Amino acid sequence: MKLIGNIIWLIFGGLIIALEYFLASLLLMITIVGIPFGIQTLKLAGLALWPFGYDTRAKANSSGCLSTIMNVIWILIGGIWISLSHVVFGLILAITIVGIPFARQHFKLASLALTPFGREIIIK
Repeated sequence: MKLIGNIIWLIFGGLIIALEYFLASLLLMITIVGIPFGIQTLKLAGLALWPFGYDTRAKANSSGCLSTIMNVIWILIGGIWISLSHVVFGLILAITIVGIPFARQHFKLASLALTPFGREIIIK
């Protein structure tokens, strides 16, 4: 079921979202200051490419204050807009019964897009 969900996800917009994240990652990595943000955007791109079968959780040994500071900077730079776009797409997809699994994936991506530092992606 995960394979079918991921293939349908790719066909109906997942590939476009992943390409947008990948392009943003490349632009962020141009500067030395943007490299940590580019790495987190690559994490989002990988999850946006193949979201079914993966989950996110807070790292047990996160870097504490540093990840909090990086998350605040990330939210101010653009994380809020990325997260809101996932929430809007999730709400649109949640209207139909067929779109509910895809809406859940958008909500998962929205929480990760809001605070990606100190989080890890795990296989279910």
